[in-house]
Order: sequence, then C-alpha cells, then structure tokens
Amino acid sequence: MPPNHLSPAAIITQTADFIREKFLGEGSGHDWDHIRRVWQTSRAIAATLPRADPLVTELGALLHDVADWKFHAGDEEAGPRAARAWLTGLGVDEAVVQRVETIIREISFKGLGVPTPMSTPEGEAVQDADRLEAIGAIGVARAFAYGGHKGRPLHDPAVPPVQHESFESYKQNSAPTINHFYEKLLHLRQRLHTPAARRLAEERHQFMEAFLAQFLREWDGRDVAELLG
Repeated sequence: MPPNHLSPAAIITQTADFIREKFLGEGSGHDWDHIRRVWQTSRAIAATLPRADPLVTELGALLHDVADWKFHAGDEEAGPRAARAWLTGLGVDEAVVQRVETIIREISFKGLGVPTPMSTPEGEAVQDADRLEAIGAIGVARAFAYGGHKGRPLHDPAVPPVQHESFESYKQNSAPTINHFYEKLLHLRQRLHTPAARRLAEERHQFMEAFLAQFLREWDGRDVAELLG
C-alpha cells in the first residue's frame, strides 16, 4: 500500500517503531520509556476531551522529543522540522502535520515568567502528559538523570534558584539539579490544563515535596545530628 494510503493505525505504529529505535537506551531521561509513557498518558487524557483528535494527539506525543532544542544547540525549530520530514515521508495529510508541528513548538516549558498556553486540545493533552512525567518519582529520577548527563552538581546552596523571565534566559541555565525543582518542577501542578492531569498531579507533587525535604535534611546533616545528639 503506498505511504499516502496508510491507515491512521499504521501511521502511529510506524511512528512508534521509528521513535523506539531512535531513543531506546538514551541516558538523559528523554528515552523511549519516557516517550512511551507520554504517549499512553496523552491518549488517556485526550479521551476525556471531546474535541481532541486521536491521531494528532498520538503523533504529537510520539514526536514531541524527536529533536528537542536542549540537544540541538537551542534550535527551537529542530523538532518541528524533524517531525515534518518524518510525517510527510509517510504521506500524512498536511493539516495533521501542521497540528503536530504546533504541539512540538508550544510544548516546552520556557521559564517561570513565560506563559506556555497550548492552542489545541491535543496540545493540552500532550503537554499535560509531558509535565506529569516531570513530577513524582519518575520526575525526580529524570531530573537527576538529565543533570548528570549535563555534568551538573546535585546541589549548591550558594547558587540560588532563578525565576527566568525569558526563554533565552531559561535555555542558558546551567544551575545545580536541585534548583530545577524550584525553577520549574514545583510549579508544574499549577500549569496543567485538564482536570484529569490535575488529579494525577496531586500525589506526584506531594511526593516531590517530601523528597526535597528529605534531601535537604540529609544534605545539611540534620538527620545525623538528630541521631547522634
């Protein structure tokens, strides 16, 4: 069957296979398993949104990290370009390609002082799913995986968190990993779009707060001081 006659199911299957092969074993926390979970969660969230198109949602989820600016010298168009090249190669309708490109352009967190609205319900589902991946136990693990990948220290009390007021400022950030919690992760619960995502976020947010409290307690040696008196 020619590519331009592929069914939606075949397009999704081929895209999932492409992304799985590309990201399997990636070590920064942006691996296939992360993408797989975003895909599954996006699909579940989109099912609660009457106007969300399943094909656009699933392709946006699968391709949201296909060429992340963080790994392409800050190039914000690397992802949309890569997604377009893949989807047009499959003969996907131009309207669908454009909507997937829009999701990829809009999805990134850009700093506490920068609003990041999504212009489509599919985008809301994918962004919420991606942000849920950044909080909770998985979010903690991914934060330190990325920090290690970038050679960042765990924590430095002499380096305060920064409320980035522009995307350029946020992109240039190289602070210790713990700062990332105060500069982004602890604020994601308030920036979710959908009721389903907000419900999922509650337990994950509480876990993250408990982790930080315990981390800082151990960092300062308070637990040792309490034990040894």
